[in-house]
Amino acid sequence: MSPDPLATHHWVHHLSPFLWEFSPGLGIRYYGLAYVLGFVAGYWLLNRYSRAGRSPLSPERNGDLLFALVLGVLLGGRLGYFLLYAPGALFSTPLAFFRVWDGGMASHGGFVGVLVALLWFARQSRTSAWTLADLIATITPPGLLLGRIANFINGELWGNVSQVPWAVVFPLSAEPGTPVAAIPPRHPSQLYEAGLEGLIPLVYLQLRFWRSRTAQERPGQLAGEFLVLYALGRIVCEQFREPDAALIAGVSRGTFYSVFLLLAGLAMFFYVRWRTTRCVRPAAGPRP
Repeated sequence: MSPDPLATHHWVHHLSPFLWEFSPGLGIRYYGLAYVLGFVAGYWLLNRYSRAGRSPLSPERNGDLLFALVLGVLLGGRLGYFLLYAPGALFSTPLAFFRVWDGGMASHGGFVGVLVALLWFARQSRTSAWTLADLIATITPPGLLLGRIANFINGELWGNVSQVPWAVVFPLSAEPGTPVAAIPPRHPSQLYEAGLEGLIPLVYLQLRFWRSRTAQERPGQLAGEFLVLYALGRIVCEQFREPDAALIAGVSRGTFYSVFLLLAGLAMFFYVRWRTTRCVRPAAGPRP
């Protein structure tokens, strides 16, 4: 008898979303822990910058900035999810916004929330928004990295069907009760995103921040570079990810929204370089 063609030799995802489950459906989730650890890593980096004289903020002000960023990420990410991916749910059941245990965060909405928090904090602290943008850009990748790993642990936001050796069978991608052998394996796109959206920008921006004077001589450029890196990484990963909402202009929503981040990053990069060149250009001498 020939082997069942639906049988799989791929790894089957059976990870629990809980680090510690007190009772059914209640406990410490890896997803929430990823946010906490991401903010802790960001706070540690901000304090390291202050101690090294690479930041205009004191350790006390670092806490204030982080608090503003936490609100920006959570409110922006949550509101962005409903507006960008499920607008009908927000208008039909507004209280769904507060049911955070059901999941639902949009990274693009989080970026908007961070921008609002940045501008507010810059005005309150009388600090250059461009300088703050660079600081925030360099502390953001750890959270993105951990968040995508948490997505993988949750078995959500899976990739397209694939037979690559490292493909994973995600039981949640099929109807309840479907035999595992009948569930097609998929790209672990969450891990692709962890690498391209989190790990690579983290290493790149830390090297740029510590081994160059870009942040001091051209404030805002690192933030532009981060947006370009993130957008390109997201666009690439979207090619392997199963769309989680209706397409826009024939592409996934993640790709569509990332194009605007890419354009914003390029605009910031070239504007900062143009502004810096214009400021240091020597004045014209007297005519003979």
